[in-house]
Amino acid sequence: MAELLWFLTRASGIVALALMLAAVADGLIFSGREGGRRLRPAWWMDLHRGLGGYALAFTGLHLVTAFGARIGVTLASVFVPGAAPYSTTAYTLGVVAFYAMALTVFTTWPKRRMRRKVWHAVHLLSIPAAALAVLHGYQLGTDARTPGYLAGTAVAVGLVMYPLVLRITGLVRRRRPEIALPHSAYT
Repeated sequence: MAELLWFLTRASGIVALALMLAAVADGLIFSGREGGRRLRPAWWMDLHRGLGGYALAFTGLHLVTAFGARIGVTLASVFVPGAAPYSTTAYTLGVVAFYAMALTVFTTWPKRRMRRKVWHAVHLLSIPAAALAVLHGYQLGTDARTPGYLAGTAVAVGLVMYPLVLRITGLVRRRRPEIALPHSAYT
């Protein structure tokens, strides 16, 4: 039984990471502007919420199976940053990523009751949470050095980085004052 739980721990961690990265990428694309207007199809928001919820559910499965697999994971190492007896940094990254992701997902439903700036600041935690989860998986995962895992993670991170870079460069462009170009005699 412990071996089955160990396999479930590995699989649920990989699936949770993929879903988390997909949710972040989808959120960045959904909230972006194309040609000055926001893209707002209803199914896109449903997809984003679903991906985030499933990522949290698979993370919960990852935690429960890691505890039950008898691989040295204690309740303290699952819920308290810095409490793991070994690989403390890797466990701490996972715990902090879990809390940030849970906070992001659970503040989605009461969004209308929160001030927009507060909600947005909390929701931005999903980006460092995803980065911490990637580092946690790389440092602690038994599959982390395999070519398939490395390639899949590189593709998933690239799919998140592309809309993130577009959003950042778009923000910079929108906040930069317009520079008046001198009238050219050649036009």
